[in-house]
This record gives sequence, structure tokens and C-alpha cells, in this order.
Amino acid sequence: MQPTLVILAAGMASRYGSMKQVAGFGPNGETIMDYSIYDAIRAGFGKIVFVIREEFADNFKKIFEEKLKGKIAVDYAFQDIRSFIGNHEIHPERKKPWGTAHAVLCCKGKVNEPFAVINADDFYGFDAFKKAKDFLTNQCNDQTYCIVGYELKKTLSENGSVSRGVTKVDADGNLIEINERTKIYPLGNGKIVYEDESSMHELPSDSLVSMNYICFAPNVIDLCERLFNEFLDRNSKDPKSEFFIPFVTNYFIQSKSGSVKVIPTSSQWFGVTYKEDAPAVQASINTLINDGAYPAKLW
Repeated sequence: MQPTLVILAAGMASRYGSMKQVAGFGPNGETIMDYSIYDAIRAGFGKIVFVIREEFADNFKKIFEEKLKGKIAVDYAFQDIRSFIGNHEIHPERKKPWGTAHAVLCCKGKVNEPFAVINADDFYGFDAFKKAKDFLTNQCNDQTYCIVGYELKKTLSENGSVSRGVTKVDADGNLIEINERTKIYPLGNGKIVYEDESSMHELPSDSLVSMNYICFAPNVIDLCERLFNEFLDRNSKDPKSEFFIPFVTNYFIQSKSGSVKVIPTSSQWFGVTYKEDAPAVQASINTLINDGAYPAKLW
């Protein structure tokens, strides 16, 4: 069975200032997702599931369905602030969905095979897709997941701070824990730091971080549902609380449900956290095309 690629595209793009998921960066208007889908197809994935807000559906179908017809199966899962909340009351000021693990939960009924999860607005590189497909085909099971790990220094933005899941692994490359750091930036002297409520902390530049490229067995969806219900018991009335994938992976490890391997990739990440990142993304894609990594026209 070929694995599925789940693309998280339901965010509101609050920092970028527009619907960056469908912004064109390639020479023929290709989105970053186009390059991810192209890499997924040549790596051997069999289906794409877009996790989107329902009001984005027409835009996505217009952009992707015709050009992907006959190349890979396509489906949609809708993420909404009321998805899977049951009888919990939510704060009236809440405007956006509940985060990345909630997005995975919204795939319930759509994904029944080993799958990888990526962000719509991140460029991951072919090496990451090849390694993910190999893992999903040969190693993934109900007790074994993986994270594709990127070197921290290859994942920063020149235009502001970023959020990264910083991994800690054992001698066998298995994840011990993952910590979401939400304000990471370079100091300009070779040092990289993050800030929390108390102070500033240095991070090694070669730290392996999660860019939300994670490989799961389908049983994780039921785990997300159970943990989301418990999360809502504590946080449903907080308008800014989010249910992140690292919360689920940490629980999976700490409850001894299984292990999460961290598989390093040689790929260079780039993305559009901020609108000012767009020219650099376009330049990076043009360089890859000139180097022969991608055709000038993908489809």
C-alpha cells in the first residue's frame, strides 16, 4: 500500500498577511505545495489529503485538481474550530482552528494507511520525501513513528523569529522529547537563541528540529481524538490555546506506547513565515531549477 501525504493548509496566515498556501512562487505560478506534491509523486506516495478550511475548497480544487488528475489521488479534510469539540464550550473570541494535532484528527475517515504530515507553506526538498516514503513503507507501524529532522541553522528566517520543535534523541536516534520553542532567531554572531517567559537561551546551530514533517501509522488519529478531548477539558475556553503535534508525540513516547525515530535529512528548508520571505523563496526555487533539481514547468 502506498503511503499518503497530508498537507496542513488550514491556517489563517496571520503573520504572512494573505492566503500564502496558494501563493505562486515558481516561474509558472507554482505554489510551494506544488513542489512538495511533485516530490511526493516521484518518491512513491499514492494520495494527497489537503487539510483546509471549507471555504478554501473551491480555490484548492481550481488550483490542483486538473493538473494532478491521473498523477495522484486527491482528497480533502476540513478543519474548523468546532470540529471534534463535542459538548465543550469555546471562547467566543476564538477565531482560528486548534492547531496541528487537531488538523491530523480532522483526517479521521480520510486516512487509513501510513501517512506523512507536512505544512503547506514549507519547502522540504526531495531527500525528505524519499526518506519518509522509505520509512512509511518499511518501518512504520502502530508502535513506530518518525520525524524528519532538519538542522536548526538551515531553518531560520532573515525577517523575524520562528517557531521550531527542538528534538532531543538517544544514542539510537529515537526521540526522547520535543520542545516547541516559539521565538527563535540568530543573534548575528553565529549564535542562535530562543526566548521564553523568563529569559534568553542559546541553542546549538546543528540541533535537529521538527518542521512538522512527521510520519505516522493511522492509529495516531484515534490517539489525537482522545488527547484532544482531554485538552479541551482544560483549555476549551482559552481563545489562544493550541493542540500541537509535539504534544501528541511526547505523550506517545512518555506513555511508552512506542518510539519516534528522528531521521536526519540533508535537504535545505525554506518557507514563507513572513511576506518579506517571498523573494528569497522565489530565488531559492529558481536556483534549484537552474541546478536541474526541478523542471522549469512542473506539470
